[in-house]
Amino acid sequence: MPARKIRVEVFDGEGNRYTVAFEGQVTREKALRLLDLVELLGGMPSGGNPGMNVASNELSKFDKVRVIVQRHFPVVWFSSKEVQSIYERELKEPITLSTVATYLARLANRGILVRIRASNHLKYKMAPRFPQATLKPVRALAKTQNR
Repeated sequence: MPARKIRVEVFDGEGNRYTVAFEGQVTREKALRLLDLVELLGGMPSGGNPGMNVASNELSKFDKVRVIVQRHFPVVWFSSKEVQSIYERELKEPITLSTVATYLARLANRGILVRIRASNHLKYKMAPRFPQATLKPVRALAKTQNR
């Protein structure tokens, strides 16, 4: 049997991406072990609770921005200026617009937000929620399962 390749990408609840690649003799047992690993990485809900106290001193600025976005903009499009305004109003601490824009870009890169360019403005929206683990199998996996 020729060597096969499987690549699985898992996105956890915090937007982290894990990529696991396997090359070699793919058997049902090995594929199941790989799926068990995927379940351990992303199958369980994370402890991040959008209802947590945003003013908590234990949270970083990045986490505070993330919680504000989750709480105030769960389904609507928003701008970095709107996030900055709510951040400063709720937390009573200043944050620069460039810092907010940087954090929103990171959240978009992690798959937590969707970003579009409307004329010369960027708009963001919470990404649609899929199961905790999103799998992207390589074509070889489908071939081995049909045997």
